[in-house]
Amino acid sequence: MAQAQTTNATTEAHGGAHADVGFPPFATETFGGQLLWLAITFVVLYTLLSRLVLPRLSGIIENRRTMIAGDLDEAAAMKARAEEAGTAYEKALAEAKARAQALAQETRSKLSAESDAKRKALEADLNKRLAEAEATISAKKAEAMSHVDAIARDTASAIIERLTGKAPAPQKVEAALNQIKA
Repeated sequence: MAQAQTTNATTEAHGGAHADVGFPPFATETFGGQLLWLAITFVVLYTLLSRLVLPRLSGIIENRRTMIAGDLDEAAAMKARAEEAGTAYEKALAEAKARAQALAQETRSKLSAESDAKRKALEADLNKRLAEAEATISAKKAEAMSHVDAIARDTASAIIERLTGKAPAPQKVEAALNQIKA
């Protein structure tokens, strides 16, 4: 019996005899109350969102938008500085290449001039030595040619003395040599 009373109390607490109606929001007897509470809840939530949450969200969004715009401006400025630095680098590189080429050309010209001067000095020294050597050779040749007559005279006298056993007269040898020359 105690169990029967508990079952009846539970049935009455849950709607009495209509306890097997189904899903309560679909019960037509409660539509009015449900619509009223829906409207009250909607107005309260809308007011809370529009007065508290949405201003904070819009502030956060605006801050982010400002921060993003600032970051984009800073990135554009950095890009411009990087491009200027790149241009300055290219200009400095071109100037350095031009200076290096000019220095190389100047060094090449200087070395060429120095080598030409050394070559000319060596050629002049060699020409001087050659002229001195030719003069010495000519002097030695002239000196040797001046002794040819004496050598020929001595050789002819020696040959005749050896063949005949007597030394010839120097005037006869000189006359014979003069005939051969003529």
